[in-house]
Amino acid sequence: MALERQFEIIGEAIFRLDRIDHQNLAIKIPEYPKIIGFRNVIAHGYDIIDYDVLWDFAKERVPELLGKTHNY
Repeated sequence: MALERQFEIIGEAIFRLDRIDHQNLAIKIPEYPKIIGFRNVIAHGYDIIDYDVLWDFAKERVPELLGKTHNY
């Protein structure tokens, strides 16, 4: 549940950032629409979440995204 909540927070923050700085966000995080979509699945499709996939995503993709966005 805590990991789920963190992804919801990240997705919501990126959604809000997109509203105020779309061009820079698209340059820094080209896959940001997927992150927002991922947040929506977690927030609204909680009954279909595969927690193994969620954990793998946290281990594999989050560090990669952090490497791309540390200067945002």
